[in-house]
Amino acid sequence: MDTILEVINAWLIALGFALAMLGSWTLGWRHGQRLPPEAGEDPGAKFTDAAMALLGLLLAFTFSMALGRHDTRRLAVVAESNAIGDFYTCASLLKEPHRSRLQSVIEEYARQQLDTPYERLQGEAAEKATQRCLALFNRMTDLVAKAVDEGTPIALALTNTLNEVTSSNASRLAAFEEKLPWSIVVLLFLSSLVPAFLIGEKQGLSKKVHLSGSISFIGLVTLVIFVTLDLNQPRRGLIRVSQESLERVIQSMAK
Repeated sequence: MDTILEVINAWLIALGFALAMLGSWTLGWRHGQRLPPEAGEDPGAKFTDAAMALLGLLLAFTFSMALGRHDTRRLAVVAESNAIGDFYTCASLLKEPHRSRLQSVIEEYARQQLDTPYERLQGEAAEKATQRCLALFNRMTDLVAKAVDEGTPIALALTNTLNEVTSSNASRLAAFEEKLPWSIVVLLFLSSLVPAFLIGEKQGLSKKVHLSGSISFIGLVTLVIFVTLDLNQPRRGLIRVSQESLERVIQSMAK
């Protein structure tokens, strides 16, 4: 189920939600037309209100979760950019030829991280990108090891900043794997159908169709669901994580 939610575009899933809600509203309206009119206060209105409140709660809950995961991905890119910048600054304190060699590999690594859209890669493409990243890690590790063997006075700082680069990259990749559980999406789907059915039933019972209000309700719910699902699809969504922090780091290396 997680794979299906990741492969299908968010707008297609949201469109499915909209069609399902419209169909549920139509079924409710037809069912309400068959019911005899009720005299006095309608106790069923309380169930409609409760279903609407539950839908609003679930929409707010899932949107908050998706937005939180998107923010985590953004912060992971910033953390990796800072780690690369710190490593580059630390390498500038080395003596030649270690300084220029290590800084050259760090800049190459930073450019690769900027040019490699990890959030959109899957399968074999993601594996190849990981192997290229690992090769650069090995090169940086070898250069740091040589500098340490020659007794550089910044051995501890150099090792720590290298470790921070590897750790931040792992955290960034892990952040792009964090998505909403499929069970929550299914629950959101079901909770959107019930209010639509009850609203249609009440309109059918009263023999009055509030088409503009019903369409507006379905449209707004669909829009919120679309944004939520788009935030939940870092590999193919319209809302992307900014790479501006990496761009600034690379620009500072060119100075």
